[in-house]
Amino acid sequence: MKKYINIAVVGLGQIGSYLLNELNLKKKDIELKTGKKINIVAISAKNINKKRKFKINKSIFYKNPIDIIKNLDIDILFEVIGQSDGVSKKIVELSLKKKINVITPNKALISKHGDYLTKLAEKNKINLEFEASVAGGIPILRTIKEGLATNKIFKVYGILNGTCNYILSEMEKTKDTFSNVLKKAQILGYAEPGNPKLDLNGYDAFAKIRILSALSFNKKISKSKCLMEGIENIDFKDVDIANQLNYRIKLLGITEIINNHLFERVHPCLVKKDCYIGNVNGVMNAVIVNGKPIGESILQGEGAGPGPTSSALMSDLLSILRGNIKYPFGISSVKRKKPKIYNINNYSNSLYLRFEVKDKPGVLSLITKQLAKKRISVQRLIQIPDHKKKTASIVIITHLSNENDAQNCLKSFKNNSNILKKPTLIRLFN
Repeated sequence: MKKYINIAVVGLGQIGSYLLNELNLKKKDIELKTGKKINIVAISAKNINKKRKFKINKSIFYKNPIDIIKNLDIDILFEVIGQSDGVSKKIVELSLKKKINVITPNKALISKHGDYLTKLAEKNKINLEFEASVAGGIPILRTIKEGLATNKIFKVYGILNGTCNYILSEMEKTKDTFSNVLKKAQILGYAEPGNPKLDLNGYDAFAKIRILSALSFNKKISKSKCLMEGIENIDFKDVDIANQLNYRIKLLGITEIINNHLFERVHPCLVKKDCYIGNVNGVMNAVIVNGKPIGESILQGEGAGPGPTSSALMSDLLSILRGNIKYPFGISSVKRKKPKIYNINNYSNSLYLRFEVKDKPGVLSLITKQLAKKRISVQRLIQIPDHKKKTASIVIITHLSNENDAQNCLKSFKNNSNILKKPTLIRLFN
């Protein structure tokens, strides 16, 4: 690689702006550690007039990022726009075809088009780097790709969304409602002020799990439907009851190999208070890797925000500047096979079930009989009456229960007038 490296930054939101500042501030440090001098020759954003903490250098500003690729001699492009399709995909695709190295934090893009883009990078013998796409400043992808390269990995799981973790932690801490804590998270900048749906519904963590799966198990990115549940339906009552039972509720992303089949899922879990993952609170992320011979390896840190994300983007930059041309997913695309998908209906797990019911004789018996009919065994039962409303909360912790049996059982209560709302199901983390 030549000594003087031309860089373009496309996207000047929070992350792109922070990154641009880091690139300017740390030019000497980058040269010291790599022997390469960087020149920022182009930047692009939707609106040049948007209020920012820095002045836009108009001489290097391009309204249309495609013009950067077509007209300039670029060595490395940072794509910091976001979204899986549209201009994000187009600019990355064009860059790779023109043998321009690409660095991106765009998990949506990689989880959807990663296999295709990887082939382009490999064909042109350049880098496609996306360390920042999973868990922000935690170097989990590089750890799996390089530090644990000779390990056989069986399972990867963790807290992959800081917004959800903050909300659940704060609900327990303050004893406040989901909606109130969400508003607080939005004010603090932990959740999108307009539409935080992609965080709350599990999609953000889901995209990260897909990337982790492909890298950990040397597979193509799965396109199959996966169990994905968010935290929108978690009530403070569930957080409070879990706390009394010595559990905490965490949104976990989990991927593992079961009988040579890939099993990916994202959903709330009840985790023991005394386990490691149960004590990762606030906006923190944590990823746990189980493999051989390493055993269990844990990485924890801030998973989002301009600072941690920029840190990961800069680490990708230094890797490229040092001349490390490597396969984006650790091995050649040719050797990565389409995964066989585990049938979730065959999965067994202990469950937390909460029923809101009319407080009258026979209702509890009706529930337990239906559970028994569906081969669901009760491990623990709690009944919490509300004498004023003449209602009760019935909480049941089950023994290991088949996923399909559990779902069919809950459906059977749908038209029962004694069950006041849809039962809540939260899986215990095994």
